[in-house]
Parts: sequence; C-alpha cells; structure tokens
Amino acid sequence: MLSHLGSWRRTHSCGELRAGNIGEEVVVMGWVQRRRDHGGVIFIDLRDRDGVTQIVLNPEFDKEVHELGDNVRNEFVIAAKGKVEHRPEGTVNSSLPTGEVEVYVNELKILNKSETPPFVIENHSNANEDIRLKYRYLDLRRPALQQNIILRHQLIRVIREFLYEKDFLDIETPFLTKSTPEGARDYLVPSRVNPGRFYALPQSPQMFKQLLMISGFDRYFQIVKCFRDEDLRADRQPEFTQLDMELSFIDRADLMKLIEELFVKIFKDIMDVDVKKPFEIMSYDEAMEKFGHDAPDTRFGLHLKTINDLVKDCGFKVFADSVKNGGVVKAINAKNATNFSRKDIDDLTDFAVSLGAKGLAYIRVNEDGLQSPIVKFLGEELADQIVSEMGGEAGDIIFFGAGKTGIVNLYMSKVRLKLGRMLNLIDKNKYNFVWITDFPLLEWDEDEKRYAAVHHPFTAPVDEDIKYFDTDPSQIRAKAYDLVLNGSEIGGGSIRIHRSDVQEKMFDALGMTREESRRKFGFFMDALKYGTPPHGGIAFGVDRIATILTGSESIRDVIAFPKTQRATCMMSDAPSIVDEKQLKELSLKLDMVEDI
Repeated sequence: MLSHLGSWRRTHSCGELRAGNIGEEVVVMGWVQRRRDHGGVIFIDLRDRDGVTQIVLNPEFDKEVHELGDNVRNEFVIAAKGKVEHRPEGTVNSSLPTGEVEVYVNELKILNKSETPPFVIENHSNANEDIRLKYRYLDLRRPALQQNIILRHQLIRVIREFLYEKDFLDIETPFLTKSTPEGARDYLVPSRVNPGRFYALPQSPQMFKQLLMISGFDRYFQIVKCFRDEDLRADRQPEFTQLDMELSFIDRADLMKLIEELFVKIFKDIMDVDVKKPFEIMSYDEAMEKFGHDAPDTRFGLHLKTINDLVKDCGFKVFADSVKNGGVVKAINAKNATNFSRKDIDDLTDFAVSLGAKGLAYIRVNEDGLQSPIVKFLGEELADQIVSEMGGEAGDIIFFGAGKTGIVNLYMSKVRLKLGRMLNLIDKNKYNFVWITDFPLLEWDEDEKRYAAVHHPFTAPVDEDIKYFDTDPSQIRAKAYDLVLNGSEIGGGSIRIHRSDVQEKMFDALGMTREESRRKFGFFMDALKYGTPPHGGIAFGVDRIATILTGSESIRDVIAFPKTQRATCMMSDAPSIVDEKQLKELSLKLDMVEDI
C-alpha cells in the first residue's frame, strides 16, 4: 500500500489553489485532515502548514485511485496528482481560501500511515495540555499553533531586517560562561576537563555585550537563548529567547527613538496596525501611584489614588492605623458599576484576600446616598469628601485597600485589572506602549540585610545622584527604562556604568567586599579601565512579544517545544537521570536521587 515519493514533487501547497488554477494539473502533498465517503465518492481534506485543499476520489473518474483511497485514514501522509476543478454549485466553502476549488485525483500515493492520534488534530483542541505537550509534534500540526510559530518567525525576520538597515552587527556570545549569581539561580554545567569547576548558562549576555562596546563594536544585537532556574509562571520558561541590543555613544532618548521605530515597523509589517509614536513616558513613581505596578495596562483608566491625608485621623481604625504605621490607603472608583451584585463584591474581596489583603472595603454611591458598612466609622461628612475626591457619582462603587504599601499595591493593581475586565473596559484590539523610567537603582533586601540592584549591578545611576552612594543609596535613581505593552513588560534596559570608579561604588553599595567583586567580576572590572565608551542597551522577550501579537493565553503557545511549569519536557522526559559512568567522568556524586 505504501509508495515511495519517487520523482513526484509538489507543484502547489495545500493553501495555494484558487479559482485562477482551474484546469491545471497539480501535485499536492500533506496530511489527511478528514476523510468523508459520500455516496461512493471520497472527499479528503488535505492539510499542510499553508492550509487545506479538498481532493476528490471518484470511482467513475479512476477506480484504482478510489480503491486506494478506501485505505486512507486521518493523519496519513499522501500525495495526489489531479486536475483543479470548480466546486459544484452550493458546495463552495467561503471559510477556506481554497474553498472555491477541489482537485479531481487521477494518481494517488500513500507515503506513510499513522496510528490513531491521542487527540483530534484541529484548531481548538479540548485535550489536556499535558497530553498535547507529550505529543508536541502532533500538537504542532494544529493550524492555530502553526500560525503562532510562523508569526514568531516573521517577528524575528522583521527585527533582523530593521537592525541590519540600522548598521547593527549580529554577534554571538558564549553559552558556557562564569557563574555570577545575582537574582535568579544559574543553570550550572559541570566541566569534565576541569574537575570540580562549573560553567553557567547565561541569564543574559550582559557583560559580554558591554565588552563588545569596549572592543569597538558600537552597534550589537543578537537573538539569543537565555536561561534562568526559577519558579515558572504562565509567562516564564527556564530557557527563553530575547532580542539583545547594545549601542555606544547614546543616551536614553536615542535608544527610545530607535526602539519606537522598530515596534512601529513590527506592528505594521506583521499586524497591519499603525502604532503612534512617540510612546508615552511615565516615571516609576507615577506608575506605582496610579496603577500599583511598574508594568501598567494603560488601555483603560480606573487609576488608584492614595487618600492617606483624608483618612489619617478618621474613625475607621483599619485606615487610620495603616497610615500611622507607615502604610497606605488607596482607593479606586469602579465607574458605572450599577450591575455589581453583592456576590460580585464578595468575589472581588475574596480575590484581594487571596493576594494578601485583609479585606476590601467599599462605598456604593446610590442616587439616595452612600451604602457601605464603613460609612458609620468614617462619618457621613468624611465619606462624602472621599467620594468627591474620587469623582464618585451615582452608580459607582469605590473600593479601598489599606496596609503595607507593597502589599496594597500588589492586590489593588490586580483588583484594577479584574475590574477592567468585569466592566468591559479593555479593548483587546488596542496596543498601548509606555516607557517606565526613573526607577530606584537599589532596593533593600530585608532577608539579606543589604541593598540589591533593582535591575542589575551594571545599571548607571543618574549623574546627580552619584553622591548618594556615600550617604543614602536608597535615594539613587537609575538610568533604566522598561517598555510595557498592554500591561506586560516586554523589555528592559539602561544606560550602563562605563567608569570603573562608579562600578566599584555600585559593588560596595551591594555589600560586596572588594575580594568578592574581584572574584566574580574581575575580568570585567579590568576591561572598564581601558577606555570604555558611554553605552547602553536593552533586551526584549521575544516569546512574550509573540504571545501578545498572537493573542495567546500562554507563552507555551508560541514556543515550538516548551517546558512545563515544573521545567520539564513531557515529550523527551527531560531532565532525566544519568548513569554512574557519566557522573564519574564529571567528578560528581549524588547525595539523593528522587524518582519522578
């Protein structure tokens, strides 16, 4: 039954044939999407990555071909020769680009059989994700996933073309490098030829791209794999792809202008969407005040507002004590929330509590007055004042968060997003870019009892803030910038430290001894002494951008072979146990092996 390909070659893909091809003799090849037998005539939907074409096996036209077609089942690989004909009246499928035509087959080859797949291969599969990941090579046959991967390819192609035109050099940096753990854990690789020593897989090519600036390659980029051994979320993978860039002799405004041009081109070429520039620029402080988050979704309003001054001496103990203890009270006005039931409010409260809130106070604004269990503690005059401050009108519900600033910002930012969805305020066809700037350079790590870099230890401080290294490092602002799209941080970067004396101050502020900084970064510190130009850069998550462009729910839907949330590969069973011989060659001995 099986045939060899022989001299047959495709003349057209399965998504290519149109009415203009009627009368042509063609050869199409692909997978059997569906087989139907209608009154002795066999219809097959033949699929490849380009689309679907209907082929017809009619016994009156060729009996031998029809008999062979009786053996065909879903996911068989076949090749068909035949003539393109117009579909009979009433059978045109307007939902398919090829829906006006069909191929009357006069020669057929079955190139390979297929077992029955563990799930139906179609756009919207109801199969469990673990099953789909185990049989990822089948999952990738689904047209929806194929289109995601193709769009990802187009995204990378547009990026490369744009940067080549801007005189960037595509330069590779090492995968096997030195472990310098700051932040996320490194993936370590034992060295066989250097027993007891380890390489680390790069979390970022950070130091190497800065070394390229020192080397005189003043415009560098790379589409590069990076690795982080961290707990996974819907938008994280242990290995991920980023667009990495670095430029010499530039400032923040130069880089922003370049990146805005890039994204205008990406959205026009791939989505046919016109993105307006310049992008909005928002300070970190403003983002945290209005949105409670440094990656705000600016497609809708519902801004948070701090009302500490109004409630610091009020009769509602939860509010007053929060202010007294150095915390914050924030409010958000859910406009036109007339239809919110008590259950809706309770569900929203439970949601906030799951994120660390102790509760979610509210005031409902009705035509005949205010409705809330907290009004009696606030007093009507103060309650009216708060409603006025929040622009409250009949039909609105004002929600409140109170407590430690970090916790309040966390759950109120999520409450804002949930309210945006509940009130249908988020336009899914809108793309809002915003630059977040003026981050703090350092943040206090309570567990470690020292400062940690908000971004990384090579980020330059604002020039006039360098003096605070010696007095109050918490006051130092960073020359850092993140680009946020629809509430997702898609990239981040900074102007870098290019002077060795400032870099030493940074390491000192991070609590590193000179011996420790030399051990971790000595080669880089030496390089800074040999005429380092002012430089800066940025890195973008290619996976995350592709997720947004495709409208996918999970970042796994835009990666050909992703890992699970346990950083495992269901298909290949990685990571796996290795044998004793391999361990011995690496001078390794395991204390414990856990059977998975």
